[in-house]
Amino acid sequence: QLQLVASGGGLVQPGGSLRLSCTASGFTLDYYGIGWFRQVPGKEREGVLCISSSDTSTYYTDSVKGRFTISRDNAKNTVYLQMISLQPEDTAIYYCAADFRGACESDPLQMDWWGQGAQVTVSS
Repeated sequence: QLQLVASGGGLVQPGGSLRLSCTASGFTLDYYGIGWFRQVPGKEREGVLCISSSDTSTYYTDSVKGRFTISRDNAKNTVYLQMISLQPEDTAIYYCAADFRGACESDPLQMDWWGQGAQVTVSS
């Protein structure tokens, strides 16, 4: 059974850091593009950052450049989203998703498999 599990969310103060993990079961992540998306109530889901099967990173949101990075650990079948200098506007449910072509795609509708969300709340 194919499954993506996002974890590592939580409550953090402004300026703090979190690392989200996206772990796969039933398939090997290193063959696929893995994107992180986020969504707040009442707004569309937006692409944040993606890593392709060739380990090329693509930013979809300018506001996270310099603060968020993406990496993968193939031995753990996991992709990470490291977030530093978090701001209240980063508050959202964060989702990871797989692109079975190995590419990076900013349109959520083009992603092939989704994990459940991880809530990130940035508040003092």
